[in-house]
Amino acid sequence: MVEYKHRVIDKILKRKLEGIGAVLIEGPKLCGKTTSAEHMAESILYMAKPDEIEQNIKMAELKPSLLLEGNTPRLIDEWQAAPRLWDAVRFEVDHRGKAGQFILTGSAVPANRDKIRRNNSWDVNYGYDGVKDGDNIMITITDYYYIYFEESTGNIWVDAA
Repeated sequence: MVEYKHRVIDKILKRKLEGIGAVLIEGPKLCGKTTSAEHMAESILYMAKPDEIEQNIKMAELKPSLLLEGNTPRLIDEWQAAPRLWDAVRFEVDHRGKAGQFILTGSAVPANRDKIRRNNSWDVNYGYDGVKDGDNIMITITDYYYIYFEESTGNIWVDAA
């Protein structure tokens, strides 16, 4: 394991956690948000962990409070994968009434979620993995994009415009 190199943000994050219930760290990918937050966290939820992303998103839609359980401060990494978590964190902070409950990290722009529909009608729509009436498709492109769908195979792909 690589030794942690202390950063300027460490003292700022510690001070903020001592005074408020939740701290949000935003920035571009690979700038060290998660690494800094991991250093302070007592428990961690990786929302975008490949083996768990879909179940985490579903749980955030069904019962987000379950994802917030854990020792505090609890790091919720890539929280924007399930925007409903924002309101759940606010609720918990308000009702717990304690400082240092949550650290949220994520890209500055939430992931888009979309579905494919036929003839501008929701009567026939396709979601994740081309499943009819399926879950929304997560799109990480933050600019204009095209969604291509081959109905006979269920193949979906997304390209930047």
